Amino acid sequence: MAKKLSAAKVAELEKEAMINEALRQQEVDIIVENRLVALYTLQSVDTKIDKIRIVRGELPLEVQDLEDEIAGLNTRISNYQSEISVAEKAVSEHRNAIAEHKELIKKYEKQQENVRNNREFESLNKEIEFQNLEIQLCERKIKENNAKIKEKHQHIEIAKNTLELRQNDLMAKKDELEEITKETALEEIELLKKSEEQGQYIEERYLTAYKRIRNAARNGLAVVVVDRDACGGCFNKIPHQRQMEIKMHKKVIVCEHCGRILVDQDIVNKSLER
Repeated sequence: MAKKLSAAKVAELEKEAMINEALRQQEVDIIVENRLVALYTLQSVDTKIDKIRIVRGELPLEVQDLEDEIAGLNTRISNYQSEISVAEKAVSEHRNAIAEHKELIKKYEKQQENVRNNREFESLNKEIEFQNLEIQLCERKIKENNAKIKEKHQHIEIAKNTLELRQNDLMAKKDELEEITKETALEEIELLKKSEEQGQYIEERYLTAYKRIRNAARNGLAVVVVDRDACGGCFNKIPHQRQMEIKMHKKVIVCEHCGRILVDQDIVNKSLER
């Protein structure tokens, strides 16, 4: 039969269990608080990176647009040149055809000198008329192709002038971008490294949630500080009870209006101490 524990022993065991539970809860609270500090620190670093990129402004996009336009102009010029080659070949073929038709006319005219009757003469005459019509058709085709060649040369000239302007614009934009990049490159590299380091302290599911919220937010803020009883992201009022829960650092709390992660000034101070 199991020995019955004394009341004192039971009380001692209950006290020990309470202490262990308190210690466990304290460890959990510390983990949550560290998670909040890491999230806010990560947000601070990413915000600095955003500001650096804002300084660069639209220059990278402008450079890309100019490069795309220049590539398009080069392709257009190449297409015009190909069309000119095709038209020049057609002109040459039509000129050769004219020479052949003229040779046939000479042949038929010579044959007319030796005809035996009017019927043969008229038959040859029709052949000559047909060859003259073919010559007229070839001449019209030559004229059309020469006009096309002239038009394409004009288009090439316009495209080349535009290309030169865009290339000058591109060089100026690249120089401007390079100058700004040089000024901020080292700082951005350090911040990106720090951002990656901070991410290592955050569990994958929280890091994924942070990135999702950040991408959805117009200003890139996923973690905001409660300021004057309001969310630092959407500025909606936060209930008093909710604010008390945020200050306890026992769990990650998000704004019920915008979904951003909420922290108090104490988390900010701890982040600055890192």
